[in-house]
Amino acid sequence: MLDDLRELYQEVILDHSKRPRNFRHPEDANHEAHGYNPLCGDTVNVYLKMGHNGLIEDAAFEGKGCAISLASASMMTEIIKGKTETEARDIFTGFQKLVKGEEEFIDAGDATDKLMMLAGVKEFPMRVKCATLAWHAMTSAMDNEEEVSTE
Repeated sequence: MLDDLRELYQEVILDHSKRPRNFRHPEDANHEAHGYNPLCGDTVNVYLKMGHNGLIEDAAFEGKGCAISLASASMMTEIIKGKTETEARDIFTGFQKLVKGEEEFIDAGDATDKLMMLAGVKEFPMRVKCATLAWHAMTSAMDNEEEVSTE
């Protein structure tokens, strides 16, 4: 059963990396940031359209990187759309603890299953930065910081 679950997780990650969701540069984005992981060369630009009410109306990204990096960015853009800035930050905090191995489970509402698929990254500490790069870029975009590095 565990092997079947692991295989499903790998399939979902590969699907998101080969066919990333929200891979585009929206013209109406009003927040953006560039993220870079110098350790492996992954790069991502995160674009957000933030409403006046603090709601993330749209989220997208462009970039190059490994399967984990692209899949995480793809999942992130799906998860944070329709969330408030506070909700998105809280989800990232929980996700970061999950992939670092500080927590075994994350309760992120309807996003829980997607984020749990990346939990296996904790077994490969060098890949944690790949999984969190887009998330760091998202928070930098919300903070009106144009650049972020995983170093």
